[in-house]
Amino acid sequence: MKEKFTKTQVLAESAIMIALSIAVFTVSDLLPWPFLYGGGFSFFGQVPIVIVSYRHGIKNGIPAALALAIFEMIMGYKNFSYVTGLAAYLIVAFADYIVAFGCLGLGGMFKGRFGGKQAAELALGGAVVCVIRFICHFISGVTIWAGYTPEGMAVALYSFIYNGSYMAIELLLTVIGLAAVGKIFNLEKKRMV
Repeated sequence: MKEKFTKTQVLAESAIMIALSIAVFTVSDLLPWPFLYGGGFSFFGQVPIVIVSYRHGIKNGIPAALALAIFEMIMGYKNFSYVTGLAAYLIVAFADYIVAFGCLGLGGMFKGRFGGKQAAELALGGAVVCVIRFICHFISGVTIWAGYTPEGMAVALYSFIYNGSYMAIELLLTVIGLAAVGKIFNLEKKRMV
């Protein structure tokens, strides 16, 4: 029988997972990535937020993801200094942070869809949110960051290649991490270990 979680338990577990995700993203940001104009990937930094969504539903995953999004936006505050105008600020805030990271809260969308094959449900949810996050960064790239496109190259192609280069790695790491968690732990139980 599946045990119900109290609101306090969900909140506590979400807070721990948000902190874990923030720690992983922070450490990953300290590494010298070859991405000249921002972007980069983390070592499984999205996994904790997708797990919150899977274990406690999208209604709890989205707030956890938005907490991560706000943290990422605060850490990326320098990006706002490169743009002018309210519309540009809003596109950067939403496309590069709020929607891009907030979509991680949708990672549990496939729970129960594959007959309880937890690893597959987690991996597919992780893949979908990575694609959504890539689309957000792509939109930002073709609108706000178009001026960084090398001369003679199509803006859309440059945004696709630039954002795709790090998001493909993020997708791969996220899917591997979630599949491994899905194989090792039974996330339906009250305690993961």
